[in-house]
Formats: sequence, structure tokens, C-alpha cells
Amino acid sequence: MAREDLRAIVRYIGKDNPTRAQSFGQVLRDKTGMLAQHPQLGRQGRPGLPEWLRELVVYTNGIVFYRVLTERRTVEILRVKHAAQQMP
Repeated sequence: MAREDLRAIVRYIGKDNPTRAQSFGQVLRDKTGMLAQHPQLGRQGRPGLPEWLRELVVYTNGIVFYRVLTERRTVEILRVKHAAQQMP
């Protein structure tokens, strides 16, 4: 779902500004890539969401929802949302 979320956001931004859409997508990929080495980089999710859910704010309005699978030593990206969208 996260991959489709990202595609939809990039398409939406790209309607008005293709260059900005491309740079947004790249920055988001770069920042989420850092989670592999620093899985606690984001914070625990907001009230009302499961405790295991973490979020990483990318840009002012971009939020990546993820969970850390400690036993597998894996970070799973679940959703990518604009702050104005319904969470998660």
C-alpha cells in the first residue's frame, strides 16, 4: 500500500510541478532508507493508533507510517500519507 500511496502523491504533485514531484519522491525514498540503520528515527504513532506503529515526518506534510520487526531485523513501511489525508 505504501508504494501505491507514494505513486499517487507523486502523480498528484506532478500535475502542477513535475520537477517538484520527482524531488519529493527522491527525498522520501532517501529519508525512509535511513530507517534501515536507524529504525527508531521516527516517533511512536499518535494517540488512538497501535503502539507498534511509528511515524516519520518527511517534509512538513509527508508522513511515513512504519513498524519495526525486531526479530526479523526489518522495518516495514506501511503507508505514506499527506498530513491532510485520513490517517493511516
